[in-house]
Amino acid sequence: MTEKKLTKGNIALAEGSIQAGCLLYFGYPITPQSDIPEYLAQNLPKIGGTFVQAESEIASINMVMGASASGRRTMTSSSGPGISLMQEGLSYLAGSELPAVIVNIMRCGPGLGGIAPTQGDYNQAVHGGGHGDYRNIVLAPGSVQEMFDLTIKAFELADKYRNPTMIIADAMIGQFQEPCRLTPEKPVELAEKPWALTGRKGRDPRLVKSLYLGDYEQEEHNLLLKKKYDEIQDNEVMVEMKNLDDAELIIVAFGTPSRVAKTAIGLAREEGLKVGLIRPITLFPFPVNEIYEHSARVKNVLVVEMNTGQMVRDVRIAAHKDAAIHFYGRPGGGFPFPDDVLNEIKTALGGGPR
Repeated sequence: MTEKKLTKGNIALAEGSIQAGCLLYFGYPITPQSDIPEYLAQNLPKIGGTFVQAESEIASINMVMGASASGRRTMTSSSGPGISLMQEGLSYLAGSELPAVIVNIMRCGPGLGGIAPTQGDYNQAVHGGGHGDYRNIVLAPGSVQEMFDLTIKAFELADKYRNPTMIIADAMIGQFQEPCRLTPEKPVELAEKPWALTGRKGRDPRLVKSLYLGDYEQEEHNLLLKKKYDEIQDNEVMVEMKNLDDAELIIVAFGTPSRVAKTAIGLAREEGLKVGLIRPITLFPFPVNEIYEHSARVKNVLVVEMNTGQMVRDVRIAAHKDAAIHFYGRPGGGFPFPDDVLNEIKTALGGGPR
């Protein structure tokens, strides 16, 4: 049996990046993600890697872009305002089809906000905060073990699709400790990158760019990106589904609220209320088919988030037209407790407000 070690979520993610073969990290400290650069500053130099504390988040994301263009696995991490500053670089990464992993351990906003747990950056991550038609692949861990495993997965997806992949987690997931297996489930494979800028070396020159000025070149490039995003949507959805066979209500939640929802579902079933769970692990691609299929049969859907209602819009789009979509949110550092969710379950099943 593989040994598990009591580990903080941010540390599991940082160790996962090392074991994924990421030896180039660029970042700038901000709470509640600072454990990640602290860990990598201590450990990357020991294995021949490079840690750079840049002068800003803008510098960090542009260093990531340069490292990615050279064909190396690279990562940055930040929180809230820092991720906001990186949006131009994220758009350039997407437009240039450069793979990289960007981590957002979310802090509540808007503005400087605070360091309490939140899911206020869902829209920014999933629907893009930068300019142009692009999508980030977005992963949402729900445990310390997933902070490790999904970090490795993030690098695989980024390389497979030549696309920025973002991991978003609330501060609870980043800061609490759980037993964690700090070894990969399977050997990590590093993809060949025949597009990488490694010096001409007697071969034809290579070009990585996001600028297309010829007639219809930009349109053609955007259509190729769209084709890639459609392929990601078709093939890479990851979702956890529980207790759906007899459910009369489905909770949709990710991250910490999904853990609260599981406790609330247990309380509800003790009272004879049949409640199930859909937990999106990938926020893009979103589990559209799964939500549609189950909401066609189960007419009540309760979305629980730590914001004022961001993922709920995607659930409304995905769900069957006859489903009643209810929402319970706690924004700006507020926290949904199991008893609160149980009350929302009872209200929804009783035909209460949506």
